[in-house]
Amino acid sequence: MNRRQFVRRAAALSAAGLAANLDLLSLTAEAAFTDYKALVCVFLFGGVDGNNVLIPLDSVGYGQYSKVRSSASGIQLTQAELLPITPQNVAKPYGLHPAMTSLKTLFDGGQLALLANVGSLTQPTTKTQYAGGVRPENLYSHADQQGQWQTSIPAGGSRTGWGGRLADAVGAGSGQSFPMITSTAGVTLFTTGAATSPLAIPTSGSFGLSGFGTSNAAKARLTALNALLGLDGENTLVAAAADITKQAVALSATVNPIIATTSPLLSNAFAGLNTSVSNQLLAVAKMIEARAATGAKRQIFFVSLGGFDTHNGELATQQTLFGQLSPALGAFYKATSDLGVSDKVTTFTLSDFGRTFQPAAGGGSDHAWGNHHMIVGGAVKGGNLYGTYPTLQLNGPDDAEKEGRWIPTTSIDQYGATLATWFGATDQQLAVIFPNLSRFTTKNLNFMA
Repeated sequence: MNRRQFVRRAAALSAAGLAANLDLLSLTAEAAFTDYKALVCVFLFGGVDGNNVLIPLDSVGYGQYSKVRSSASGIQLTQAELLPITPQNVAKPYGLHPAMTSLKTLFDGGQLALLANVGSLTQPTTKTQYAGGVRPENLYSHADQQGQWQTSIPAGGSRTGWGGRLADAVGAGSGQSFPMITSTAGVTLFTTGAATSPLAIPTSGSFGLSGFGTSNAAKARLTALNALLGLDGENTLVAAAADITKQAVALSATVNPIIATTSPLLSNAFAGLNTSVSNQLLAVAKMIEARAATGAKRQIFFVSLGGFDTHNGELATQQTLFGQLSPALGAFYKATSDLGVSDKVTTFTLSDFGRTFQPAAGGGSDHAWGNHHMIVGGAVKGGNLYGTYPTLQLNGPDDAEKEGRWIPTTSIDQYGATLATWFGATDQQLAVIFPNLSRFTTKNLNFMA
C-alpha cells in the first residue's frame, strides 16, 4: 500500500465511526423494496483525461482539437483512429478513444450513455464568477477532489460519502439485513455512511479467518479476537476498524462461498480477462448472482482503477488503462445480461477531475476541472450524449483560465441524484443525500429510464 492509499483508507476508516455532519433524521425509507437494483461505481483514480475519451469528429470540432493537441503535443489522437459514434439526441459525430471497442459496442447498442462536462460545483458557475472566487475548495488537488466527487460536498468536507448516505436513506426501511454497500477497493469515503458500514471483499482467495474452526483451540481464538475487538471503543479509528472486522467475521460463512466460486455463466462472460478492474467487476457479478442467497434488494458497489494522473506518457498509459477498462465493463454488462438483471444494474464512472486541454511537457496534461463520464446498463437511455460539450478553445467561454480547464455545466449533485432517483431515493431523501442539489434547477438529467 502506498502513502496515498494509506491516507485515503485511514481517512475513510475514521469517517466510518463518526456521525454525519448532516441531518439524517429525514432519511426514512417509505417501505421495503420488492424488486432488485444495484449501482456500481467505478472510480478512475488520478484524474482521467476526458479530452481523449470523447472527441468531436466533425471538421470544425476536430479542427479545434487538433489545433491545440497537435501531433507535436504527444497526446493527439488522429481522426482516423477514433471509434466513431453519433449520439441520437445530438446528431453530431464524435469519436471514442481507440481502446474503447467494447464501450463503442455498448453505445451503439443503446446500453451506454455519455455525460459531458460534469464536475464539482458550489452553484451554477460562469467564467466571471469563477474569476471572482466562486469555486469548490482546493479545486485542482487530487485528495480534495477525490473527496468532493465521493461526497458531493464542494466546501467544508464531509465525513460521509454520497453512496453511504444513499444507503442510509434507502436502507432504513428496506427490510434488508445484508450490507447494502460492498467495496472491492477497501474502505473508501464514497462507501461510508452515518449508519452504514461497507462490506470490503477480496477479488481472489478466501473471505474468512485462518485458524478459526470448530476445535476448542479455534473457538478460544475466536473468543479472544472478539474480546480484542471490543476494546478501545472510544477511539474512532479503532472502533471503525473493529466494526468492519466484526462484520466480516459474522458474514464470512455467507460471503466466502460466493467469492470462492465462479459459475460457468460468469466464467464465460469474463473469459480471457485477468486485470485488476475485471477481477473486481467479476467479484461484483458474483455478489449480484448470489442476491437470492444474501437477501439483498438494493446494493451499491465500489470498484477502482488507478494510474490516470498522466503528467507525461499519456497516450501509452491511456491505451493500457482503457484497454483494461473497456473490455471489463463490456464483460460485466454481458454478465448482468446473462443473469437477467441488465436493467437492474447501472454502472457509472467517477474520477478526481478532468485534465487540461493544453498539453503539458513530456506528452501529458495537467489537473483540470470538468470531465466526461460513462453510464452503462439496461435501464440507461443509451446511445445519447447528455450535458453540454465544452467549446474546445483555450481561454474560450468554457475555459476557467487559459489552459483548457472546463468549467462544469453539470454538477456531481445532478449526476448522483439522477442515479439515486432510479435507485429508489425520494425527493426528500435527495435533499439530504445531496445538500447542494437545491442550487441547481435541473435535478434529474433524464439519462435513466
